[in-house]
Amino acid sequence: MVADSLENALMVKEGVEMKYHISTKKEPTFYFVGVTTSKSSIMNVFPLWAEALGRPEIVMEGIDHALHDNPGAYRRTVAQIKLDPLSLGALVTTHKIDLLEAAEDMFDVLHPSSRITGEVSCISKRDGLLIGHAKDPLTSGLSLDAVLGEDYFARTGGHVLNFGAGGSGKAIALHLIQKANPHDRPERFVMVNRSKPRLVKFQEMVERLETDIAFEYILNNDPERNDEIMAGLPDGSVVINATGMGKDRPGSPVTDKGLFPGDGVAWEINYRGELDFWHQAKAQEENRSVTVEDGWLYFLHGWTQHIAEVLHIGMDQETFNRLAELASGLRPHLVPKPRPGSDLAET
Repeated sequence: MVADSLENALMVKEGVEMKYHISTKKEPTFYFVGVTTSKSSIMNVFPLWAEALGRPEIVMEGIDHALHDNPGAYRRTVAQIKLDPLSLGALVTTHKIDLLEAAEDMFDVLHPSSRITGEVSCISKRDGLLIGHAKDPLTSGLSLDAVLGEDYFARTGGHVLNFGAGGSGKAIALHLIQKANPHDRPERFVMVNRSKPRLVKFQEMVERLETDIAFEYILNNDPERNDEIMAGLPDGSVVINATGMGKDRPGSPVTDKGLFPGDGVAWEINYRGELDFWHQAKAQEENRSVTVEDGWLYFLHGWTQHIAEVLHIGMDQETFNRLAELASGLRPHLVPKPRPGSDLAET
């Protein structure tokens, strides 16, 4: 939206005065902080939801950052939300860890979920305080539970292989660790990440928690090696692409020749983009009895929970179902594409 005026705002970090240009909004504004926000379905879905929730005056605005952007850029985004009265809050994707590392001192309150995971996915305000939450353990959990059902790991004996130790990967692990029913917890969880710092931070998070899940941490950026790791999983295992590959950057963590676990689950946590991982799994859906999911349900749970937090409203099942129905007509239609290695799915 066009700003009414530009105000100069001063904030202090480590004794250094920093100047931010704050856009004074004319309308209540909900921000989406991401990489290619204009391509997201939320830009068309949000007006429908705002109307349905009785808040049609609220507008959605995207803020795009480069991957692993300059810390100052993240701080400018947080300053805009913190200092402009009509900037209500934000959903943060992709940058959840980087934003918190850059701007932790700018938050008045950090929810325990943010402190455990080291990320912020939701920025809200209450009584003049800027609050950071990590909603992914809740929203990824709601999505994963809907796919797996109760007692999944006791029924199947499957393990979990998660590619990507960023915010979503951390959240999925935390959700499974916190499962009260042992039948809903896998015996083994393998985390694969291409960079060591994120993998180390993930391991540090797990080691601070009590869990009976056996965690393995693998530093790897070679898709063929990932194929080998995936091949070692028992039938019924769950393989998750939480790398951002296929959306924020090209490719997939596995090759077309990689075999997904028989009778298992392949979950691509995104719903838009090239989604190579999803297409690879779909090529094996029938012959290897793979349940293949994209990230649409995750999108719905993610956005509805963040909206509820920012707008201070309830989000019961009836309200969620109503909003999901409104969004259904705007869901991108995915058509499976043949993969060069799909002949291996018949083995």
